[in-house]
Amino acid sequence: MKVIVKQWNAVAQWRWDTGHAEQDDDGEGDVCGICRVPYEGCCPSCKMPGEDCPLIWGQCTHVFHMHCLLKWIGTSASKQQCPMDRKAWGMSLSS
Repeated sequence: MKVIVKQWNAVAQWRWDTGHAEQDDDGEGDVCGICRVPYEGCCPSCKMPGEDCPLIWGQCTHVFHMHCLLKWIGTSASKQQCPMDRKAWGMSLSS
């Protein structure tokens, strides 16, 4: 039997490598702790995910969309702390 392929459609999916398990104990998966949108999506300020909306890792290992964190850090309520554990915010240099 001879098979001739007349057409094919490629499908791909990408994910940020956050170093965390695919799904947390709460069943929500990898989502930004501020906007609650999956990391593969983009923050509410952006139209397209990817390089214009990268992820930022803190020294505390929490991960956020860059724009979400910058907006959070810019508020007086943040006190320059991680929104998840309230430790002083510092970017991780290893990520």
